[in-house]
Amino acid sequence: MPASKSMATDIKAVPVIIAFVVAGFIGLFSETALNMALNSLIVTLGITETTAHWLTTGYLLTLGILVPVSGLILQWFTTRQLFVASLIFSIIGTFVAAIASTFAILMVARVIQAIGTALLLPLMFNTILLIIPPYKRGRVMGIIGLVIMFAPAVGPTLSGIILANLTWNWIFWISLPLLVGALLFGLIYMQNVSTPTKPKIDIFSLILSTIGFGGIVYGFSSSGEGWGSPVVLSTIIIGAIALTIFGFRQVKMEQPMLNLRAFQYPMFTLGLVMVVITMMVILSSMILLPLYLQTSLALTTFAAGLLLLPGGIINGFLSPVMGGLFDKFGPKYLVISGFTLVTGSMFGFSTITMQTASWTIILLHIVMMIGVSMVMMPAQTNGLNQLPPELYPDGTAIMNTLQQVAGAIGTAIAISILSTSTQSFLSTMEDPSSPTNQVLAFTEGVQSSFVFAIVFAIIGLVLSFFIKRVMVEQES
Repeated sequence: MPASKSMATDIKAVPVIIAFVVAGFIGLFSETALNMALNSLIVTLGITETTAHWLTTGYLLTLGILVPVSGLILQWFTTRQLFVASLIFSIIGTFVAAIASTFAILMVARVIQAIGTALLLPLMFNTILLIIPPYKRGRVMGIIGLVIMFAPAVGPTLSGIILANLTWNWIFWISLPLLVGALLFGLIYMQNVSTPTKPKIDIFSLILSTIGFGGIVYGFSSSGEGWGSPVVLSTIIIGAIALTIFGFRQVKMEQPMLNLRAFQYPMFTLGLVMVVITMMVILSSMILLPLYLQTSLALTTFAAGLLLLPGGIINGFLSPVMGGLFDKFGPKYLVISGFTLVTGSMFGFSTITMQTASWTIILLHIVMMIGVSMVMMPAQTNGLNQLPPELYPDGTAIMNTLQQVAGAIGTAIAISILSTSTQSFLSTMEDPSSPTNQVLAFTEGVQSSFVFAIVFAIIGLVLSFFIKRVMVEQES
């Protein structure tokens, strides 16, 4: 789905990027902001903790099913059509969530919101690849990285302020006018950057993709029931089998739904692995740290959000800077330095106790987020730069899909280790029901979970020595 050069030169890139940045920020903010309201939802809606987590699982599941299909969708509809559709889904979902009075209605709203996000994220990356020349992509992708990392980072803090003064519905009421504004801005300034080719749709591939990615995400997201649960094991196994068949089918098709030829490009594959590892590390950390701060250090939700805010802000502002450095110097030393910082911070987090000072947590979190800013966009942009334009939709679909899968897997493994280690520690105590022992056991579980993160960070560090800059044409 390459855009012609004449079309690309006629595109006013800045308004297009602004439209995506605003829409993406609000969409990702409302996703993480709701996570901080789960306790309030359990009380207000009269649901269990397991039921409440379906608001997150359902969102991830919808993304896991739709994002792999985005490569096909991008080739069937114009940029404006998809942008407007994504915002309409987001607006409808946000409005339904704002007026929801039961869990069922809120669950439906979350699925509708996820459809909007599943359309927007791949479209955003694909559009950037088409309208921004390779030698400028680092800085622009860094701006996109600011949105992707900054929105989830400020979500918990802002939702803490909202929940301290208003009900959880206001998380959505506040987001709604901003989404409407993004839609109106997009209707004025969004331009079509590609010509739809409308390739043949293979229904069997769609079914395999849905079962495969949906099964993997659902299985790992449901692992809180225990890894021995028949539901968890069966969905992961069925998903893996479906994905294997899906992969073989795509390779043999003349017009595959998801073109796996992207994996023939070594820097794309290496960049993808690094992005997946980083997502696993950061998302497992983002669920462990709030739990640790609220349980081990007995901080309020708002205080915990404030402690994690500096790292998120610094990461957001550094993303465009790292993008500029990538454009100038390439990815190698950025990525190596980034994984070194991430690995060091994971070692630090693996030693935290009930007596650890708040400033230590803030410092370690800042170091981790600086490292993440040095890895994510340079590795991702370098990998996508190696693809020919006709593989841009497939490359962005693969990148976004595996990030969602990695998030589900990393979070599930971290929580599983946390739970297992906590129970193991309590089994050695004479009085396991003691509140002090329970907090000690929980802290031990957090430490063990960060050891898991260390392993993946080290793997990423080793791989970073093999990254090479993809040479691109400079401005003549």
